[in-house]
Amino acid sequence: MGTLDNKTAIVTGSSRGIGAEVAKILAGEGAAVVVNYRQKAPRANKVVQQITEAGGRAVAVAADLTTEDGAQALVDAAQENFGGLDILVLNASGGMETGLGEDYALRLNRDAQVKMLETATAVMPAGSRVVFVTSHQAHFIDTVPTMPEYEPVARSKRAGETALREFIPALEAKGISFVVISGDMIEGTVTATLLDRARPGAIAERRAEAGKLFTVEEFGVEVARMVTADVPTGHTEYAGGAGHFQK
Repeated sequence: MGTLDNKTAIVTGSSRGIGAEVAKILAGEGAAVVVNYRQKAPRANKVVQQITEAGGRAVAVAADLTTEDGAQALVDAAQENFGGLDILVLNASGGMETGLGEDYALRLNRDAQVKMLETATAVMPAGSRVVFVTSHQAHFIDTVPTMPEYEPVARSKRAGETALREFIPALEAKGISFVVISGDMIEGTVTATLLDRARPGAIAERRAEAGKLFTVEEFGVEVARMVTADVPTGHTEYAGGAGHFQK
């Protein structure tokens, strides 16, 4: 018996990286998982295959969260394939990509997060949990400057967190808890790769400052842990600590 038997989870942005790790961990604990991707179907299908070969349940669903019907497609998939929805991991983020519009970071990191939360929690029962994934650079952007190349993304993610937190009283009234997990730059993520491309040496510089940066696998474990962690609603978990940002 797993700790998440008979539960269903949506993990946004889970065809690779942190989201894929979280999806596999939750499935390993018994949850049925909706694996979300925007364009890379083969990657998402590989994650689903790894889950099912390990004895778990999962389905891959294409959904661009910045579109009108993206969030609903994921919720419909959870209900149609697995009968409900109990866990929402808001992992999808971005903003350093090119060619998606100047406002893409805000549309994805704030507007899409709010739409996903509203759509999912409309069907989630009491006892459910929402986990929002962010970075220290975004969480503390109002008090601690970050690299100029990353600042627009950081500010959009902070705007997303602020907007989501406004829903806490309404969620609490429904018995749904909301928690945030924040991490430093994560080795091997798309954002870290694009940032290093825009500013060569940025990740090595941050690693030197922090002493150590989490790998995708290590941070995925921390994110998955927050799905069942005994913490109050509104709690922020600082993976690996955040002493450099809290001084």
